[in-house]
Amino acid sequence: MLESVIPAIVPADPSANTTDLLVERAALTPDKVLFAVPEGDEWRDITAAEFIGQVRALAKGFVAAGVQPGDKIGIMSRTRYEWVLIDFAMWFAGGVLVPVYETSSPSQLAWNLADSGATGVILEDAKHYAAFDEVAPELPAVQKVWHIDLGDLDKLVAAGVDVPDDEIERRRKIANGDDIATLIYSSGTMGKPKGVVLTHANFVELSRNAAQSLGGVLEDRASTVLFITIAHVFARFISVVSVHAGVRVGHQADTTKLMDSLQSFRPTFLLMVPRVFEKVYNTAEQIAESGGKGKIFRAAADTAVAYSEARAAGKVPFGLGLKFKLFDRLVFSTLRAKMGGRVEYAVSGSAPLSTRLGHFFSALGIEILEGYGLTETTAPVSVNLPGAFKIGTVGPALPGNAIRIAADGEIEIKGICVFQEYWHNPSLTADSFDDGWFKTGDLGALDADGYLSITGRKKEIIVTAGGKNVAPAVLEDGARSNPLIDQIVVVGEQRPFIGALVTLDLEMLPVWLKNNGQDEHMSLEDAVQNDAVLAEVQKAVDHANQAVSRAESIRKFSILPTTWTEATGHLTPKLSIKRNVIVKDFAAEIDALYSGVPTQAMSLQG
Repeated sequence: MLESVIPAIVPADPSANTTDLLVERAALTPDKVLFAVPEGDEWRDITAAEFIGQVRALAKGFVAAGVQPGDKIGIMSRTRYEWVLIDFAMWFAGGVLVPVYETSSPSQLAWNLADSGATGVILEDAKHYAAFDEVAPELPAVQKVWHIDLGDLDKLVAAGVDVPDDEIERRRKIANGDDIATLIYSSGTMGKPKGVVLTHANFVELSRNAAQSLGGVLEDRASTVLFITIAHVFARFISVVSVHAGVRVGHQADTTKLMDSLQSFRPTFLLMVPRVFEKVYNTAEQIAESGGKGKIFRAAADTAVAYSEARAAGKVPFGLGLKFKLFDRLVFSTLRAKMGGRVEYAVSGSAPLSTRLGHFFSALGIEILEGYGLTETTAPVSVNLPGAFKIGTVGPALPGNAIRIAADGEIEIKGICVFQEYWHNPSLTADSFDDGWFKTGDLGALDADGYLSITGRKKEIIVTAGGKNVAPAVLEDGARSNPLIDQIVVVGEQRPFIGALVTLDLEMLPVWLKNNGQDEHMSLEDAVQNDAVLAEVQKAVDHANQAVSRAESIRKFSILPTTWTEATGHLTPKLSIKRNVIVKDFAAEIDALYSGVPTQAMSLQG
């Protein structure tokens, strides 16, 4: 199959915007719990009526502070209840949030705020304020600065008490479906993030159709704990659709406390990236190993995978079924309890999940609904459906969307999820579409049932196992400015962190060695292990890392005792690196960077 079109099942409403989703939910079920916030070891519930009241009060504060309809306001904060409160309050006030990853460097923060034309910024804590303070002189347009942890939200509410209800109602109705709802910056292949314009229709129509398709996940008793950053479109969309569907949502940004939160909150579904599944599995295995039960756990895991594979094939052998029941009682029941005991579904995205982990968790009674999407598609283009999922695929298109496979294998998308444009970049926007179809840069295939499989990446953006998009050029250019470095290739696709392969400049090497008190006649083989050379390359890497967040930074590197040239087939005539060739030819060296580190490939071995 080369094309799959799934018609929308909810009629479009061009006049609707995101605020209507909350207004409708509060009117339909005012006493339904939408959020829960941690208080000690317990959770305090917030109903739909309470939430919309808080939203309107904060919106009045933004109006009183001078936020005008259409104003861009940055936000840099970890995942927490206040993030969603601010999001809806800004929409009610007529403003537009510009998310910034909480781990972003000052230069990244400055770019997002300057390029978007932001007139204000909301910062969570002292660390974020320090990052902004470093670049504030470069941002004269940013006149309004609020600090969440210093109580500025309460101050806004107090300052807005005299703003009339009618003014908030007027403002929230200004935007229609075609108007901008948010501006999210996505990594570009040249290192400069590009602003992705998502409209109110993107969120409204996708939420309404997705809620119908994912009924079992978003049913009346559904609940979840969000720990993925809401600055990412994946969690942002789940936040919006959860308000629409009436899902009880908690937040936990500290992943070291995640298991405790799951046990106290007891969610029915989770939003996760593959790296988290790997951590859950690896942690369970390590605990078993420390207790002298590592072999038992691995045998249980192998049985679970075999059981799930047999079940998917249509028949589970009697002996395998008995063996699985034994391990289920002895091993898996404990693991389920640690996740709260009620998790039935996990929506996975941002990076491919290994089929082994998919089968492992499926055997535990947790259906992993793997999906596919990008910032430009408001997150989900496709997703596996409850009771109709195929492990190893990212499911069929959600209603209202269409997928086609181009002649070169590239995945192209059309429908309600597709973004409006790149901010102030009409040429890039035009280049990204082919006859109305958005070109994703990813490669894939559709099976006879319209289920999509991802087969590769056409673009160079690296996606780590944790789902972080990393543009290698900004790191490579930063490190290559060091005279000792000839070439550097950043790696990390589906790995737990970013690494790099480095080659030394053979002309500069003897000069550098002599100037730094080393033997200028040192062989290349000895130089790559020399402490002074290693320290210099580390300095270059540290310099490059200053331009990115920690999640995007190079954690490990390997200096190779070789050089890349056009003659070796690793450089083009223009002396640009042939990334795919290098990654293939030096696969062993790349694997060595991650030796001893749990990776997706390692988890496939159980």
